[in-house]
Amino acid sequence: MGELTSLTLKAAVEGLKSKRFSSLELTQAHVQAIEAARGLNAFVLETPDKALDMAKAADARIASGEAGPLEGAPLGVKDLFCTEGVRTTACSKILGDFKPTYESSVTANLWRDGAVMLGKLNLDEFAMGSSNETSAFGPVSNPWRAEGSNQTLTPGGSSGGSAAAVAADLCLGATGTDTGGSIRQPAAFTGTVGIKPTYGRCSRWGIVAFASSLDQAGPIAKTVEDAAILLKSMSGHDPKDSTSLPVDVPDFPSFVGMSVKGLRIGVPKEYSAPGMPAEIQALWDQGVEWLKEAGCEIVPVSLPHTKYALPTYYIVAPAEASSNLARYDGMRYGLRAEGKTLTEVYENTRAQGFGEEVQRRILIGAYVLSAGYYDAYYLKAQKVRRRIADDFAQAFETVDALLTPATPSSAFALGAKDTMDPVTMYLNDVFTVTANLAGLPAMALPAGLDSQGLPLGLQLIGRPLEEGTLFSVAGALEKAADFKAKPRVWWRG
Repeated sequence: MGELTSLTLKAAVEGLKSKRFSSLELTQAHVQAIEAARGLNAFVLETPDKALDMAKAADARIASGEAGPLEGAPLGVKDLFCTEGVRTTACSKILGDFKPTYESSVTANLWRDGAVMLGKLNLDEFAMGSSNETSAFGPVSNPWRAEGSNQTLTPGGSSGGSAAAVAADLCLGATGTDTGGSIRQPAAFTGTVGIKPTYGRCSRWGIVAFASSLDQAGPIAKTVEDAAILLKSMSGHDPKDSTSLPVDVPDFPSFVGMSVKGLRIGVPKEYSAPGMPAEIQALWDQGVEWLKEAGCEIVPVSLPHTKYALPTYYIVAPAEASSNLARYDGMRYGLRAEGKTLTEVYENTRAQGFGEEVQRRILIGAYVLSAGYYDAYYLKAQKVRRRIADDFAQAFETVDALLTPATPSSAFALGAKDTMDPVTMYLNDVFTVTANLAGLPAMALPAGLDSQGLPLGLQLIGRPLEEGTLFSVAGALEKAADFKAKPRVWWRG
């Protein structure tokens, strides 16, 4: 079991094509691994029968010479993606036992290319959170633990189930979504690779909406090349999504391993956050040295409006969330609570169905959109967002990509952040929200371990639609870092 599940996506696809093993064998190994790892709480719904049926069909296509790019590869799906006939909850009580009658465009692309679905992965409720502690199904446990400690750590959020499953070798890769860092922060916390592509690169159709102008799908994978393979399949223009970009999908894997000599890499001074741990700064400095050795030119840059990014994000995102989540009223699908009047049904359904963090963000969003405060908050936030995007545009006139830390710390313990003070949790997004506000591609990759033996990640931010450049630079960093560490297996049995 361990041998097959420890393969990278690329190695597994090559092994399937050369018939060293079958998709059925590969899928069965992953199904067994998932069953043995239920203590991680990464999956909220396992679909072994569906997976084995898809694996048999993949083996038949391989035998007939009709294999797709992902033929027979078992993947996990964040439970924010609608999957036809398979329960989709966004890890909220309010959706109940909702089974969509349609498939999200991103997952449809993966199945078109031959991938196999192992099940649905845990996340923060409606993707609102940075630690996977707001899920109605309970928190996910990070497969990593600090040296000499049995304390359970967060895998990050909101794509915590996706990152934990990939890090624990429960799937070859997984889908995630990133609204303010929800792919990159979990990737950094679990020693995996995650990329948020340019806004509009992947269709949002069939993904449960959080903040429509910020949400973007992307993969979490074991290596940079695996992430490139997955993103190539996930991407593409979709007429069903009005924000989907009508552009061709590049051959992302071909960029991995390309020379980065002569590329200009910006280092933004504003990302040296006050009180940032010395280990994070040291890793960032090391990343700069690695890129210099690879032939890159390092250029100091300034993004002066970065300090306003977090407050801007936490006005724009809740405003859009309050609007998007208005549809959950107990009338058409999901939970319906009892009430003597129609208004009571609405109130009771939403009070019982939404968790505390989701309720908090709906209230914030309704407040900033209200008549008396719209100009003071929402309109002003949109103007600041424009300034943040302009900062990046100016920087990209002189550099090809930016290098920053991915997170302000390594993974912290579940329950460590004070739930009475949500701002302490929101500060986890300090390095990641800017890319969402500006619609830029950004990726996190593992680059070292901290003093406790926990993964630390670096982040790359690129020009719009230049994910290829990010894959080239990330490939150079991955080669230099030579990150081979894996979590010790404590979760089986």
